[in-house]
Amino acid sequence: MSGLTRVEVTFVMFVATLVIPSVLGMPVGWRDAHITYYGSPNGGGTQGGACAYQNTFSLGYGAMTAALSSPLFEGGAACGACYQLQCKRVQETRTVKNWCWSYSRTITITATNLCPPGSAGAWCDPPRHHFDLTMPAFLTLARREGGVAPVLYRRVKCVKRGGIRFTIGGNPWFLMILIHNVAGAGDVRAVRIKTPSTDWIPMYRNWGALWTVQRKLSGPLSFQITAGDRRQITINSAVGNAWKFGQTWEGHNFR
Repeated sequence: MSGLTRVEVTFVMFVATLVIPSVLGMPVGWRDAHITYYGSPNGGGTQGGACAYQNTFSLGYGAMTAALSSPLFEGGAACGACYQLQCKRVQETRTVKNWCWSYSRTITITATNLCPPGSAGAWCDPPRHHFDLTMPAFLTLARREGGVAPVLYRRVKCVKRGGIRFTIGGNPWFLMILIHNVAGAGDVRAVRIKTPSTDWIPMYRNWGALWTVQRKLSGPLSFQITAGDRRQITINSAVGNAWKFGQTWEGHNFR
């Protein structure tokens, strides 16, 4: 930086720290939220939900999942995103109690459901940022009798085994593809589909992680996926020529 004074160099470095994004393009640091829980002690009653994952246990998401309040859920755009949660320090009083096991403990959860406005306690009402965890996830951070606890959260990279998976549903004229096991940002913001006889065709979000194209397609299916961090991946012939409804196929994943 020849020609700059020491003061100018310091200012440039300071500005740079303000504009450098995190890995996922989110603000660096933690944000405030609260957690509650739903379902049974083994995670029962939480397998389905607004992301259309059908059964989060069989799809590999396990019990470390959450239903997000609508400001975080973004109409399903956040499905598959991963968040790190940590209990927030509270000043205990006669009416305020710390229900957390440890302030240093963190967990990582995946967004798989919506906690709708009007839920008990109004915790999921806008503009609140809230995570309604499965009970096993909640109990790793806080005691059950507390019921609710303040936390800090931040977006983190999703780590997955294997490739992006495509489960085929719908009918010949209304193809619905459930896209899951997405690494990296985890969430999917845009999808295009292609066969050997077509150009790239935009798909639209039916609901959650379920993407639709209203056109009869045959032959191997290729996909171009744009994630929440704007990274894009093309998976040629992710679904083979002899595909059938109900099958799940697997391609490569974000690194």
